[in-house]
Amino acid sequence: MSKQVVVVGGGVIGLLTAFNLAAKVGQVVVCDQGEVGRESSWAGGGIVSPLYPWRYSPAVTALAHWSQDYYPQLGERLFASTGVDPEVHTTGLYWLDLDDEAEALAWAEREQRPLSAVDITVAYDAVPVLGPGFKRAIYMAGVANVRNPRLVKSLKAALLALPNVTLRENCQITGFVQQGGRVTGVQTAEGVLAADEVVLSAGAWSGDLLRTLGLELPVEPVKGQMILFKCAEDFLPSMVLAKGRYAIPRRDGHILVGSTLEHAGYDKTPTEDALESLKASAVELLPGLEGATVVGHWAGLRPGSPEGIPYIGPVPGHEGLWLNCGHYRNGLVLAPASCQLFSDLLTGAEPIIDPAPYAPATRLG
Repeated sequence: MSKQVVVVGGGVIGLLTAFNLAAKVGQVVVCDQGEVGRESSWAGGGIVSPLYPWRYSPAVTALAHWSQDYYPQLGERLFASTGVDPEVHTTGLYWLDLDDEAEALAWAEREQRPLSAVDITVAYDAVPVLGPGFKRAIYMAGVANVRNPRLVKSLKAALLALPNVTLRENCQITGFVQQGGRVTGVQTAEGVLAADEVVLSAGAWSGDLLRTLGLELPVEPVKGQMILFKCAEDFLPSMVLAKGRYAIPRRDGHILVGSTLEHAGYDKTPTEDALESLKASAVELLPGLEGATVVGHWAGLRPGSPEGIPYIGPVPGHEGLWLNCGHYRNGLVLAPASCQLFSDLLTGAEPIIDPAPYAPATRLG
């Protein structure tokens, strides 16, 4: 295919969409209003699993399972080609004192995932720094986390090395260009950028951009705040999650604790209230963090969507326009499968999974 494809949005979804398409189309241009990958892709924790996978629909589960299985080889491939290691770090994950433990275990049996109840003493033996008072635990082996800022850097380096890919950072898209009912490009501050196909992967901003065509896409910004500690490299051997808050160990001893869930429009200002709340959760989970220095505190905007199901596929009535957006809390989790499915659809290949649940045609108002 000798088409020119313009991808609007340079987060992990947009970058990986471009990476998958580059071998199959003529030219790919990625436009981002800022620096690529600096919004929710940079801000998230990078757990390669939905926080509570049993609470999601089969549509999210299908993407999550494919992505979880694929992530290690994606990390290796990017590291080998760029020298930037995304650090796909397999630690497993303990959930503590869940209200819906029975549902979690039933889901694991139904989906044949390696999640099981363990005696609480097993959790304390495995994670000696865990706080006191927890009564029950379930554990899923094989759950990894990816160091999302490094994943972004690795994807960017991989794309910059490809002769048919162009990255246009600080490129504000104000709307779409149409001719005869077909979308034929995007309007930028520097003028029109023509395209055979346009992909909207603009995260929390996707709904605003689609509204310029008179279409309502129920994707809205949902703020999340995180904090980062620095500890010894062996301080936390596994990810842990309790009362809606999680702690994620990086290989070098950094510990991420998150996150808040706030509807505050496009405001990304970190707040003192959230900092104190996250610190309290951190110390309750891991008392050894008491007095530890917070080396980072930031906020990002998730692309909130109904049931967290992304929109993947062509936009009806607007030939040439495609969506790959609305991943809510699971953009990093679902990215490999979402972007492979998207590439399959755009190029006419056999889709890796049934695309029907994500189709804009049945879900746009």
